[in-house]
Amino acid sequence: MTATLIFLLLAQVSWAGPFQQKGLFDFMLEDEASGLDYEEAPVPPESKPRFTPDDFDMLLPEPVCPFRCQCHLRVVQCSDLGLDKVPKDLPHDTTLLDLQNNKITEIKDGDFKNLRHLHTLILVNNKISKISPAAFKPLVKLERLYLSKNKLQELPENMPNSLRELRAHENEITKLQKSALSQLNKTIVIELGTNPLKSSGIESGAFQDMSKLSYLRIADTNITTIPKGLPSSLTELHLDGNKITKVGASDLKGLINLAKLGLSFNSISVVDNGTLANVPHLRELHLDNNKLIRVPGGLADHKFLQVIYLHNNNITSVGRYDFCPPGYDIKKASYAGVSLFRNPMQRWNISRDAFRCVYMRSAIQFGNYK
Repeated sequence: MTATLIFLLLAQVSWAGPFQQKGLFDFMLEDEASGLDYEEAPVPPESKPRFTPDDFDMLLPEPVCPFRCQCHLRVVQCSDLGLDKVPKDLPHDTTLLDLQNNKITEIKDGDFKNLRHLHTLILVNNKISKISPAAFKPLVKLERLYLSKNKLQELPENMPNSLRELRAHENEITKLQKSALSQLNKTIVIELGTNPLKSSGIESGAFQDMSKLSYLRIADTNITTIPKGLPSSLTELHLDGNKITKVGASDLKGLINLAKLGLSFNSISVVDNGTLANVPHLRELHLDNNKLIRVPGGLADHKFLQVIYLHNNNITSVGRYDFCPPGYDIKKASYAGVSLFRNPMQRWNISRDAFRCVYMRSAIQFGNYK
């Protein structure tokens, strides 16, 4: 009886035999035989795949480096090639695109399509005079935009609100409109120097919605006054090389975080009393190469002021309280540099203890110092 059972089991094993795949989809034959259809089978909602924007990158063509450009680690360098337009079919995973030193005249809609990962765009030293309104729309992660040394007459509209840094100096910009800057509420740095910009071309409150702006430079232009409505977030304001003639009492109002103010190479002859009280955290003040006839009032009240440039003005005297307060515990930081050379002052017109709060003799510069 036992021998009979063993014989039957061996016979069944020999009948089964190994699975031999003859076609690519033979593994589905058993499911078809059992009547299961994966396309028709219900799928629980919690098990359905959830796609993210990054998943759609898999549907795009494989990245190919544009002709004559160099591509490495998601950096596409197409500088100094004499290009007159943006190359087509840029790799969709590009994070930095360098197009500087070319001959591009226009940025068109679709030039940056599929570049949703781009963080830095360099367009310096081209001949760009026109940027289409939707040209930057695909650049949802753009943080740095460099447009310097082109022929733009105004800043482009609809810049990405992800921008942290915008540089557009040495263009032909004549006006700054609030509509072009209001969306840049994450921008930290703006450079707009060396443009034929006038005070009348800056719309009132153009910068007021930029709540993160820390560094602003509008140097070497034709503005005659400090722009109104600057955000309180500013820590550095550079307005050197302009045509400003006066700093009014309300010009710096609200700039409570300002640490560095540059007003060199203007035509400033007056700084109103109380003006500097609006910037209580000021550490550096540059008023050299102007037309001041006396030391600006209010310097002695600043607790943190360390550097003051007043050289090459028309200052004739220095009073006892021009730089140092009456008490010795008011000032929190000692002066590291006070420049007064190239001013028409005589030694006897300088108060004997005018610099009693300066602890290093070398910090004071008179030019003919002995």
